[in-house]
Amino acid sequence: MTNAKPYISKMQKVESQWTDYNGHLNMAYYAVLFDRAAEEMFESFGTGADYVKRTNCTTFTLETHTTYANELREGEDVRVESQIIAFDSKRVHYVQQMFRGESSYLACVLEVIVSHVDMNIHRTAPFPAEILARIEAMAAQHAKLPLPPQVGHKIGLPPRKS
Repeated sequence: MTNAKPYISKMQKVESQWTDYNGHLNMAYYAVLFDRAAEEMFESFGTGADYVKRTNCTTFTLETHTTYANELREGEDVRVESQIIAFDSKRVHYVQQMFRGESSYLACVLEVIVSHVDMNIHRTAPFPAEILARIEAMAAQHAKLPLPPQVGHKIGLPPRKS
């Protein structure tokens, strides 16, 4: 058995202005909650707002895939768990799972690939060695975790029956 755990963000709350006419969290705001949690994780690597100001380097999202599992409603607490799947010198592939509060109620899964970008030249660039080492250390721990079944999921309709 492993002691490995995903990166767990601070608890967030579904705000009233984020709900839609169905009475649940609008799809756009799942992205807000996931993004806040990702910023928290990337801050732990040393690539937060201070890093961006100091170096003029940042991360850009290259690709995402979202799977909505269950509803969230106004005022509910939200926990996001993030797990690094893979990385290289310039990119990080990770998955995030959104849960209602402290429960195992899975609301949404987001798979993401980001790239480190040097804004001075508007091109991808290697992470600095000390940041890459932090990413590598977390990835090593996360490698011991099972991947959510939504990772790598291909979108599409099943073939039509004739």
